[in-house]
Amino acid sequence: MSFDQAALIKKIPEINLIVDLSLREKVVNVWQEALSRGGWTIDDLDRIPFTLLIKECNISFCEHTRGVTKTALAMAKAISETYHERIKINMDYLTAGAILHDVGKLLEYKKTETGYSKSRSGELLRHPFSGVMLCGKFDMPEEVAHMIATHAKEGDLGRRITEGYIINHADFANFEPFHK
Repeated sequence: MSFDQAALIKKIPEINLIVDLSLREKVVNVWQEALSRGGWTIDDLDRIPFTLLIKECNISFCEHTRGVTKTALAMAKAISETYHERIKINMDYLTAGAILHDVGKLLEYKKTETGYSKSRSGELLRHPFSGVMLCGKFDMPEEVAHMIATHAKEGDLGRRITEGYIINHADFANFEPFHK
């Protein structure tokens, strides 16, 4: 299966906000690997629900990824404008972490005749773990892997870096309103 990088960037244009070209390439490579290993196409990103916890979820995986990324960037801007140099935020790492925070769901989920469900991989590993695993293949900075690992409940008992807190809160801000 060939990979159309331009099509991915069209779906998730925030990838182009990553200034560090090496990091941007790694982010694209992780998406390519996740799509390939999960057996998905780029167009599936608009059909896959962002969560299996909401029955008949009408928010796509792509919409959620972009929503979390936009929310995280807006939060970071507000924090930076308010606290200036007292809180340092690596915007490239934050952007990469937000774009990749749920990439492991492409291994956690599978398409079924009646919709979507957990794959065998998903029964064994939740997406924060498989997301970190995917990133390891491409020498992703540890800070980005940390954000993926700690964005969900798995990170609640540990320490989060500043960018990790932002992504955690941005993710739940884009989940809880739909989870009624």
